[in-house]
Amino acid sequence: MDFAGVAVMVIGALISVPLALRGYQPKRARGLAPFSPYRSYRQLLGRSILLGLELLVAADIIRTVAVTPTFESVGVLAIIVLIRTFLSFSLELEITGRWPWQKEKDS
Repeated sequence: MDFAGVAVMVIGALISVPLALRGYQPKRARGLAPFSPYRSYRQLLGRSILLGLELLVAADIIRTVAVTPTFESVGVLAIIVLIRTFLSFSLELEITGRWPWQKEKDS
């Protein structure tokens, strides 16, 4: 799972460059701001980082459950999940311009 999370981020970063240069914009981000390759790249890269973070959180949870859980390992897992959740919320705000719990604006 760790490898899959890192692979998603690396492959996403590599694929984001040509997509951004071709003018691709994710559907949810089309009405937010005028097109620019830089903004498109940031949005595409952010999406791949979000997916990679989700896989890394899953890997941490599996690792903690598979090994004999101790209070220390569960505490470390809780801190890791909190940090990654904060990063996910921050990336979601950067990508879509709204918090994950806010409804999409009707265009």
